[in-house]
Amino acid sequence: MSPNNNRRQHWINENTKFGAHGHGIEGVPIFRVAVSKRRGDFTMNVAIVLAAGQGQRMRSKTPKVLHKITGLSMVGHVIRNVRAAGIDQTYLVIGHQGELVKQEVPDVIHVEQAEQLGTGHAVNQCRVALAEFEGIILVTYGDTPLFTADTFQQVLEYQREQMVAATVITAIMADPTGYGRIIRSESGRVTRIVEQKDANPSQLEIQEINTGTYCFDSQLLFTYLDKITPDNAQAEYYLPDVLPLLLGDGHEIAGYCISEAQESIGVNDRVQLAEAEQIMRKRICRNHMLAGVTIIDPQSTYIELDCQIGQDTVIHPNTHIQQGSVIGADCTVGPNARLTHTQLGNGVNIEQSVVLDSTVGDNCQIGPFAYLRPGSKVGADCKIGDFVELKNTTVDTCSKIPHHCYIGDAQVGSGVNIGCGTITCNYDGEQKHKTVIGNNSFIGSNSSLVAPLRIEDGAYIAAGSTITKDVPKENLAFGRARQVNKEGWQKRRANSDS
Repeated sequence: MSPNNNRRQHWINENTKFGAHGHGIEGVPIFRVAVSKRRGDFTMNVAIVLAAGQGQRMRSKTPKVLHKITGLSMVGHVIRNVRAAGIDQTYLVIGHQGELVKQEVPDVIHVEQAEQLGTGHAVNQCRVALAEFEGIILVTYGDTPLFTADTFQQVLEYQREQMVAATVITAIMADPTGYGRIIRSESGRVTRIVEQKDANPSQLEIQEINTGTYCFDSQLLFTYLDKITPDNAQAEYYLPDVLPLLLGDGHEIAGYCISEAQESIGVNDRVQLAEAEQIMRKRICRNHMLAGVTIIDPQSTYIELDCQIGQDTVIHPNTHIQQGSVIGADCTVGPNARLTHTQLGNGVNIEQSVVLDSTVGDNCQIGPFAYLRPGSKVGADCKIGDFVELKNTTVDTCSKIPHHCYIGDAQVGSGVNIGCGTITCNYDGEQKHKTVIGNNSFIGSNSSLVAPLRIEDGAYIAAGSTITKDVPKENLAFGRARQVNKEGWQKRRANSDS
């Protein structure tokens, strides 16, 4: 038996064993999947997302499909858009470091491809689970994150309308080098896909290419997967080899040409990852601008998925707005700002500052060079100025911390003014302690507030004080050594040195 036949027999044996166990999906019995099948109901859609490959060209310990674009893994983008397209069930074929992929995308049906024997072999791992399914199967890849939900939805509708065996998603490439060329009949049907190495000069001039993503009639797909062979240099089972077999038996194949060829870009290395990131960022910025946000320089603005920005907010260059951030209307953000899981009210001005897992009320001024660490809550009409660091601190309305302060594990009331150089001494070497500063208090410059400590409403702390005891309401507190002036000291020092 030839090596290719050995591999084919191994594949058949694996699939026989796969079915005999009654579990095509780890931990999910076949009958659980079959419950949702509707024989003959071609309104049902299933997606198979291939994510088993190692991705050696990424040169990374992380599985290729888990590398992130605009804050979400590539496979996460694919699953997100498949669902938004109205797919009923999604099967994720995993292999290399599959457990990590499962952790990233837990809420799909995972199918293991224990040995990577090609894309056709990968799809065939879903055979038993989908044995009774009659409908449309979309097959796409975990490393093609730029396909939109609209494209998936439209190609599903096109497959349904055309009633063909398969639909190939195609694109027009200005430079189609390296891609399989689409050959169409006069009626527009796909009659052949010619690979670059097999194309003649006239075929090489064709700019319509095969993106590698398909829709199939489910029953025909698995029938013809049994007929493909690994007669190629890699001795693998390739999914596109199904197409000529379908055509040879008189089945029709349609081609759905997408309007934006960029959607079909696959990511195989870090260069392509950066290119995909740039395309996705451009989309996100465009959507925000069309919704009424001014972005001064979209090319230097980094906005991740699922961020909300209100109308008439202005985003300056080199600003990073990360997932989970909500920005109100009429704000000014940047330049050189970073927001992560942050909520800003309306009319907030943030310049050259970092805000992490915090909330900021209306009409606040943050920065420049402020650092709001997780758990900080700033009320309306406050100022958190230059080189101020907050950590797990609540600041009530109309309070000011203008510059050069560290306020951690504190509760600051309304109308408070905290002078330059003030710190809360919140850590005793073993535990963190809280500082409470009452409404309308004044903390003089260069004060050290040693927690646990309570400064009640209207209290006044003299500059340069170290405060270790609670300060009652409207009291003045100072805790510093008495000043002593030594008359003639400098002259005596000079004489002693001579």
